[in-house]
Amino acid sequence: MDSPTVLIKPGELKLTAKDFKSDQEVRWCPGCGDYAILAAVQGFMPELNIPRENIVFVSGIGCSSRFPYYMNTYGMHSIHGRAPAIATGLSASRPDLSVWVVTGDGDALSIGGNHLIHALRRNVNLKILLFNNRIYGLTKGQYSPTSEIGKITKSTPAGSADSPFNPLSLALGAEATFVARTIDSDRKHLQSVLRAAAEHQGSAFVEIYQNCNIFNDNAFELIKDSSTRDDHLIRLEQDQPITFGSEDQFAVVHPAGGFGLSVRGTADLGGETPVVHDATVDDPAYAFALSRLSGSDLGTTPIGVFRNVRRPTYDELVQKQLEDAKAQSTGTPDEMLNGLLSSADTWTIL
Repeated sequence: MDSPTVLIKPGELKLTAKDFKSDQEVRWCPGCGDYAILAAVQGFMPELNIPRENIVFVSGIGCSSRFPYYMNTYGMHSIHGRAPAIATGLSASRPDLSVWVVTGDGDALSIGGNHLIHALRRNVNLKILLFNNRIYGLTKGQYSPTSEIGKITKSTPAGSADSPFNPLSLALGAEATFVARTIDSDRKHLQSVLRAAAEHQGSAFVEIYQNCNIFNDNAFELIKDSSTRDDHLIRLEQDQPITFGSEDQFAVVHPAGGFGLSVRGTADLGGETPVVHDATVDDPAYAFALSRLSGSDLGTTPIGVFRNVRRPTYDELVQKQLEDAKAQSTGTPDEMLNGLLSSADTWTIL
């Protein structure tokens, strides 16, 4: 950390993107999508109006996990898959901090799968950014938990036989209170999603489609190329009908007599009407149905905020327990501890 930022007036910091750039050389492959994400995050951070010493980035293992080195904040490059567990301890013990987790599809969904889902179900006050490039990049191109069936890689020369995870469906199944998806190359959209995640109290899970130009180049080109993007990318906007296409020729509807959501041509709707997007629906079934529109072929891919609801955070509940215990207790801390140790089920060995 360099010299502290000077306060302009109480509660207002004068920070720029430059303040969040560390003195470390950024070492990713030329053309990697991580550069775009890093620039977007550094450009967005001043909006938080939070001192850098109150911001922490925790990562696991993988290309994306070099992130803390490049942010001029506190940070920790931890161990494979365990970033959510470490960040949970930090968030619960230091509610004054803004804690961010940076992870990848291999780090978070393979060895770190359990840590991820438990952080989400507990609703720990974390912002979790999952960079999804559908490949293991750091270890040189093996298939990952999000690689499509039939993917030919160094570890699957005959094609992957594994069905891939849908990260958003997984997060929603774990009752995540904020779930969103964005793309590395769309800086405006990426920062709008980061803004919404930062404002959320509780676990905010953001999947970022990120291009690995060395081992899985153009994996998301269908929804990036200007000649195909509009006919396959579904931009979710709060309180707006879900329609898409270069001429708005497609709509997302509730199928008559069916379950979930479907895509229809607007000319063939009949009595059906486009769904009006509402990320604040408490029941996760709606957001889950939206997430199921996404397939490995990217033919109908929603981006934006899928779910954004409020429920007590793990941090709040733990702090409340501590406050209640202090209010109800008498005596010194040692006496309180001894009282806990000797309460409930105890045995005396004679």
